[in-house]
Amino acid sequence: MLAQARTPLASLRSITSTPVAGVGVRVALAERVGVFPGKWTRELDYRLIKELWAVNGDRIAVRFAYEWHDDSGHWFRSYGNENWEFDSDGLMRRRYASINDLPIGETERKYLWPLGRRPDDHPSLSDLAL
Repeated sequence: MLAQARTPLASLRSITSTPVAGVGVRVALAERVGVFPGKWTRELDYRLIKELWAVNGDRIAVRFAYEWHDDSGHWFRSYGNENWEFDSDGLMRRRYASINDLPIGETERKYLWPLGRRPDDHPSLSDLAL
């Protein structure tokens, strides 16, 4: 599904993802599905909150934080910013992301809803002072 939201030759940049670490790359649609598979096997019970930061024409910026644990049960909160550019069909043409992983204790978790969609009444990033 992630691959379907991008143009066939999307430019990706993320300082935390391999093989696209620190460099812009172009990947064909058929290859793109395999770009981030390690993320979903490493970051378990992933819960995400994003907030729109800015909009300008075909570009948007969001800030985000998500919580997850590894297969050893260590919890993390990952913070960052993403910049997206879209083509005329509304597909993502470019994505730039900066992500920082912070180890947290299980008692420091703030995203406690059951797996799945974040409940509508859950506090935002701003509400949580994140």
